[in-house]
Amino acid sequence: MKTILIIEDEAQTRSIFLKCLEFEGFHALGASDGTAGLALARQHAPDLVVCDIMMPDMDGYSVLSALRKSPQTALMPLIFLTAKVTMADLRRGMELGADDYLTKPCTVEQFLAAINSRLARQEQLSQLYSAEELGGDHRQPQTGIFPTEPKLAKVFHFIEAHYRQPISLGDVAQEAGYSPAYLTNLVQSHTGRTVKQWIIERRMAEAKTLLTTTDQSVRHIAEASGYSDAAYFTRQFRQIHGASPQAWRAQSVTKATN
Repeated sequence: MKTILIIEDEAQTRSIFLKCLEFEGFHALGASDGTAGLALARQHAPDLVVCDIMMPDMDGYSVLSALRKSPQTALMPLIFLTAKVTMADLRRGMELGADDYLTKPCTVEQFLAAINSRLARQEQLSQLYSAEELGGDHRQPQTGIFPTEPKLAKVFHFIEAHYRQPISLGDVAQEAGYSPAYLTNLVQSHTGRTVKQWIIERRMAEAKTLLTTTDQSVRHIAEASGYSDAAYFTRQFRQIHGASPQAWRAQSVTKATN
């Protein structure tokens, strides 16, 4: 039985939603404000949260931000409820990691359709992660660079396949099926690093391999590692390793021959 948490300060609206969910066979929880909603989310780990944006003590954006910052609740899908929505509202919510919006008033059919659609998507993701754990087509890249984290295997697989190309957080988020803000929180909570840092880490690993195993020029190594600008590559390499690529190569060769 799926558990749905409704965070809504309007008692009548909250009651209608809860009764509707219970009639459809869900385990429904209700909270009248954001603070109580967060407590229930942490206590019961619901499969989905439906949260009003405009609430007196703690608005929906604050609730979502708090959920995404905690490893315990970061993966919970959330649907926003709002009386009206502008493009600015949509952008703010999606940047924080909202999964969908429902405009009030909405019909019972619209309410249930949004919930069932999001739960179906979550089930697809769960099956994908299970397949990765069993060694499916999206297994963890065996580079020794990335941590063994099944929930992020698709992210690391994409970076491994495309790090030589110009890729961004948005590209990785689109491949993983998340908003950039949600993916950032997810990766940060599981690895302590950002997506950009992992892209740089993979590129630097390739650069170091080429520096120590070939006599290619720094410009060619930069291009082979995903950098179109050799000067930028050199600056970034020096910031990370404390030496230029040429100096690092010389030091590595000296160590290997001693």
